[in-house]
Amino acid sequence: MTKIASEDNSSGKEMPLIAHIRELRSVLIRCICAVIACAIPCGVYWKEIFDAIVEHTLKLCESQSVHIIYTAPAETVMLSVKIALICGLILASPIVFQQIWGFISPALYKKEKILVLPTAIASTICFLAGVVFSSYTLPFVLQFLTEFAAGGLDPFFRVDEYLGFLVKIALSFGIAFQLPVIVFVLSKIGLIDHKFLIRYFRYAIVLIFIVAAILTPPDIFSQLLLGTPLLVLYAFSILISFFARKK
Repeated sequence: MTKIASEDNSSGKEMPLIAHIRELRSVLIRCICAVIACAIPCGVYWKEIFDAIVEHTLKLCESQSVHIIYTAPAETVMLSVKIALICGLILASPIVFQQIWGFISPALYKKEKILVLPTAIASTICFLAGVVFSSYTLPFVLQFLTEFAAGGLDPFFRVDEYLGFLVKIALSFGIAFQLPVIVFVLSKIGLIDHKFLIRYFRYAIVLIFIVAAILTPPDIFSQLLLGTPLLVLYAFSILISFFARKK
């Protein structure tokens, strides 16, 4: 049977490929159950959550008379489900990251397995920090986009597209803020070091803005709002790698 060399060096055994697939399935099931469990209470208060999101994100766009509309009878029903699942994912993020890093742990040496719990906690903190950070940049993005055609067009946003826009930005920042955690783990196990990150800094700049262009709306302002924090995180990751490097 085909096997993957999973370096659980405490036993020196390899895990069969089918065992990896079964474990991945179990991880996915646990993550989905955690998200659904956290989504249920969010679904009860979806209207209050949505009102708070709209009030916060549009507070800088009041002068533009932005209107949120829906154009299909069942659109608000789907909106409640999406808000519940998105908020459920955010609330369940500690469990999700613990499951992800727990799935990776068999590939680590025994002494490296102690990093799993701290890394899961750090991933959760960084993810939530990215989501919170995005909530303070989104009003500026919306203000820029609505003022671009100020005086000529009135902004009427479909609720489904508006929510999708917010979620895309928030998740992009949440994922981007994982960079220091990933660099810490890779440095700790000796795959990279601070010299590697410094050597490829110029390539990282190009890659960062390519990723920012893919994850954000097609305007320079949004790309800069994501690309600039990523550059700062990359510089911070060099410092992390220096202290976390394998001796």
